[in-house]
Amino acid sequence: MIKVGIVGATGYAGAELVRLIASHPQAEISAISSVSFQGQRLSDVYPAYLSINDMECETQEDVVEKSDVIFAALPHGLSQELASDCVSKGKAFIDLGADFRLENEDDYKEWYNGEFLDKELHKQAVYGLPELFRENIKKGQKIVANPGCYTTCSPLAIAPAVKFELVETKGIICDCKSGVTGAGRKPVQGNHYPELNEGFHAYKVASHRHTPEIEQTLSKLAGEKVTVTFVPHLLPVNRGILATVYADIKPGVTFEKIKKAYEIFYKNEYFVRLLPSGMNADIHNIKYSNFCDISLHHDKRANKLIACAAIDNMVKGAAGQAIQNMNIIFGLDEKTGLEIMPPAF
Repeated sequence: MIKVGIVGATGYAGAELVRLIASHPQAEISAISSVSFQGQRLSDVYPAYLSINDMECETQEDVVEKSDVIFAALPHGLSQELASDCVSKGKAFIDLGADFRLENEDDYKEWYNGEFLDKELHKQAVYGLPELFRENIKKGQKIVANPGCYTTCSPLAIAPAVKFELVETKGIICDCKSGVTGAGRKPVQGNHYPELNEGFHAYKVASHRHTPEIEQTLSKLAGEKVTVTFVPHLLPVNRGILATVYADIKPGVTFEKIKKAYEIFYKNEYFVRLLPSGMNADIHNIKYSNFCDISLHHDKRANKLIACAAIDNMVKGAAGQAIQNMNIIFGLDEKTGLEIMPPAF
């Protein structure tokens, strides 16, 4: 059994890791930690876990010592020293935060106001979006930067069209809507029920920190610098992200050619479901699962590709994808512990 440690287990992503690992046939949780709830049982924080996981929150050091792989579900800026400690002790480290996602330190300074504490350590990190960078993850690197929700959903929506040069890389628009769990567990005014309920608004317009990460992924696929317009919105729901990505179709490219390219690109990807013509990606249909549903649409009048992608931001956008990465690192089938059927209603 793979011994799993979770640092930050009482946040939403950490708690979701606990839920998913509980059903994993080849992994077990060895230790958990939480600064806010140290010494308390996880089931005291989340009563839904009563008698399923009553583990006490230990210290971060205990988690590292007791585990083969450490998941860090921490705010940005808190993972670098922990990653260094894990690597020095031969432990695998999967970071659900942002500290290792950006390859360019200048981007990290600009968007996160931080710096790379150990540049050589950052060179050891791989970006953990399996459907696009699986071979890099398989190389046995000990640090995996697990992408977030927007940075998973948006690239998966448009990746085949960019990779096969079927759309213009200038003018791509990522119009995204997320459930409120994406903002984390710590309450703020914008997540307060009276502020959120029956409302719907854009936020951090043209300034969201996920922008350079989306651009980094698409630039790698395109082989050239890609700049996107990214606008996130907050939905009054708990879970789910819907990304609607717009791109101009290149002259001479037919919509049928684009659909064929998507079929080829995602043919062997269990967690990506290409929807039949006439269906629309819907966050309802992927809830609690690691699936990404994609629907393709053609605006004939403007000759634009409209690609819609839906994921559960807490699963494929966080904990599920992290476990998918763990499975790759340890040579397991990627589906192990993640074959979760979404509820029908």
